[in-house]
Amino acid sequence: MESAAVFAGLQPTPAHHHRLPRPSRGSVQLPSVSLTDKKLRCPLPLKLQNQLHFGFDANTSSDNHRNAPPRVASPMSSVTNEVVDLDWDNLGFGFMPTDYMYIMKCTQDKTFTKGELQRFGNIELSPSAGILNYGQGLFEGLKAYRKHDGHILLFRPEENALRMQMGAERMCMPSPTVEQFLEAVKATVLANERWIPPAGKGSLYIRPLLMGSGAVLGLAPAPEYTFLIYVSPVGNYFKEGLAPINLVVETEMHRATPGGTGSVKTIGNYAAVLKAQSAAKAKGYSDVLYLDSVHNKYLEEVSSCNVFMVKGNMIATPAIKGTILPGITRKSIIDVAVNQGFQVEERAVSVDELLDADEVFCTGTAVVVSPVGSITHLGKKVTYGSNGVGLVSQQLYSTLTQLQMGITEDKMGWVIEVK
Repeated sequence: MESAAVFAGLQPTPAHHHRLPRPSRGSVQLPSVSLTDKKLRCPLPLKLQNQLHFGFDANTSSDNHRNAPPRVASPMSSVTNEVVDLDWDNLGFGFMPTDYMYIMKCTQDKTFTKGELQRFGNIELSPSAGILNYGQGLFEGLKAYRKHDGHILLFRPEENALRMQMGAERMCMPSPTVEQFLEAVKATVLANERWIPPAGKGSLYIRPLLMGSGAVLGLAPAPEYTFLIYVSPVGNYFKEGLAPINLVVETEMHRATPGGTGSVKTIGNYAAVLKAQSAAKAKGYSDVLYLDSVHNKYLEEVSSCNVFMVKGNMIATPAIKGTILPGITRKSIIDVAVNQGFQVEERAVSVDELLDADEVFCTGTAVVVSPVGSITHLGKKVTYGSNGVGLVSQQLYSTLTQLQMGITEDKMGWVIEVK
């Protein structure tokens, strides 16, 4: 899970944070494409040239290419492989504009058939767009890592594609196929390859968006949809890094209710947590832990993460029953923990049980694994461990990140190399 607040506003970072290189003299000129009426100039990595014309004719029937990958239109410009001038050692988790974004569209109940790499920039929407008026939108979050040998890896991207399809069905939206989603992610990553941090210095955060972009006045599904991907280099989500965070239990506001949309990554789920989260951070807490809306005693989620507790050899986490997002990192941690001999339980976990745990940690794409140093409930603060970072949290974090970064052998079949 990821924090929508991190990317809110999409404000460019100050110019001194990075410097875009000038095109090299030996650059290759490519044909032009446009999102609206203006031509865009974009430098593409050389390895993308072989992908520029795959796909199909937009005039052919959608039934003939329903499962085909999207066509990537070729932008006009110079090709450069120059690295980005960034302080990789002090890279935080904030938005930074990169070179390209990826866009494809479809009309209601039809298949996405065309994709384009565009120079990163603002997009144009009708004031009556479904996403602006009725919040008809979803997002995903995943990362690309650079290995020490320079190869680029993605971690379980097909799970993001499947989760977007599940969310789209709930929100009455068409969705890209898994193959279209994967090809679009790969194309966007390769187009922004120079923004991927060196091995061990961070990752390239990938944000796919699916939105109702067509104009609609009455409450109804939008007549047009846009699938968009942008990326940003990131470091640690919490400024503490792999250091204990401090949570406060929210007892008045709730993130989700039974029968609602808590189990899908719709944009509205994240706006609802901002008030409680802002109040908690103003008091010095890292984030908020929410309880169920029926009994107000069972754990649900942190604002943008799943939560786990450890007691002896047992690891417990709230079960997925419609109000909790099925996190991909959550799912991966459960599998890793079982393989390491832990007893993992997905069930109702009361706040009283949590306060008596040996360890607590959060999981999500942005945080990976984040140990919890303390939890405050109704004014009572409970701390965990002597140094704040529990042995189980450390063990699971190391195992998963080494898999994601290609340091250890992937026996799970979770890692995909981008070529």
